[in-house]
Amino acid sequence: MERTFVAIKPDGVQRGLVGQIVSRFEAKGFKLVGLKLVSVSRELAEQHYDVHKDKPFFKGLVEFIISGPVAAMVWEGDGVVAGARKLIGATNPITAEPGTIRGDFGLNIGRNLIHGSDAVETARTEIDLWFKEEELADWEPTIAPWLHE
Repeated sequence: MERTFVAIKPDGVQRGLVGQIVSRFEAKGFKLVGLKLVSVSRELAEQHYDVHKDKPFFKGLVEFIISGPVAAMVWEGDGVVAGARKLIGATNPITAEPGTIRGDFGLNIGRNLIHGSDAVETARTEIDLWFKEEELADWEPTIAPWLHE
């Protein structure tokens, strides 16, 4: 079963949107296997955004993600990486479709509420960076037969 990493950024946590965002993933039928509220260290932030280290906005990304708590999550399900990206919406909330998290709640590209892995391999790397194996729950929802053939 595929897994993805999702993080509700400090703006989403501060605005009290964690519950609404989690409920969208649950309503879609994805299974939550990891969840924690984290005060992100500079080291973790720099590792997470390492792909952007040579870009002019790198420092701003790091400063923002360490500015407040982050709700870090691991979701599991068929096609969860692509499905999560659809739920999240375009990076820029101004162009994100209504009905997506960023389209409904996002204000601007610098305050776009949420991060989601962009590929299966990226998800594996990000999950390993943010979670220890023992922090992930292996469980089966009783509703599973109603969600999957």
